Amino acid sequence: MKQLLDVPAPAKLNLFLHITGRRPDGYHLLQSVFMLIDWCDKLHFELRPGGAVSREDLTVPLPADDLITRAAKLLQQQTGCTQGVHIAVDKQIPAQAGMGGGSSDAASCLLALNQLWDLRLGLETLEKLGLQLGADVPFFLRGRNAWVEGVGEEITPIALPPANFWVIKPSAGVETPQIFKHPDLHRATKPATISVFAAQPYDFGHNDLQPVAQTLCTEVTEALQVLKLAGMNGRMTGSGSAVFAHCTSSTQSLVVPGHWQVRKCSNLEVHPLQGWASSES
Repeated sequence: MKQLLDVPAPAKLNLFLHITGRRPDGYHLLQSVFMLIDWCDKLHFELRPGGAVSREDLTVPLPADDLITRAAKLLQQQTGCTQGVHIAVDKQIPAQAGMGGGSSDAASCLLALNQLWDLRLGLETLEKLGLQLGADVPFFLRGRNAWVEGVGEEITPIALPPANFWVIKPSAGVETPQIFKHPDLHRATKPATISVFAAQPYDFGHNDLQPVAQTLCTEVTEALQVLKLAGMNGRMTGSGSAVFAHCTSSTQSLVVPGHWQVRKCSNLEVHPLQGWASSES
């Protein structure tokens, strides 16, 4: 039976996250840089006849209708594909972290099934499907570090220098909707430019969601303190609760509570699945 094994789905970090305003429909306007890192989930795909989509959780139990399953079924529906698949998920990226694990899984699923089912869809077609699953899915499909604006739909590829980062995920999570509806959320940061960011990419800006997240989750503050004690300036990624810092010291390990996760990660120049879908003219 045809298989695709060890298909990676890398996490991302938001190097900064500024909210520059709000649209009349309530959506927040943002600026951010999304950076791929080598903290990855692994997905395994086995072709099955009859059109059934099944999933097996090898590590962390996932919801029955998670983004991986939804991505596979959406691809079937939109293409009329009659083939099925069994997907085994080695989940390593923590949930409620602000690291984009679910969106990355969905993107890797679309790319892998495009190959496994021999659909030959181009990147633009997959992006339109990905957007139905989540705002961050097109970023992972494009597979390059990017300057992101608007409500997340304006994606400009950028180059970043190789670097290492400490990433800490406390056990507690933060509910994203709670942050965005919070009355204390700052929504008027002055828009920045790529050229200003590029002059100091790992020491630029801030995360407008972080102060509110710290009031909702004390472990975010505690994790930032771990980085500070190690001589590093940390910040939260996305809506948290994971925090990170550019490795600017010789620290070889960080001491965190046993139920937290901590990793030293490297950034990626491109997504490991870059080129799995062709561009359409």
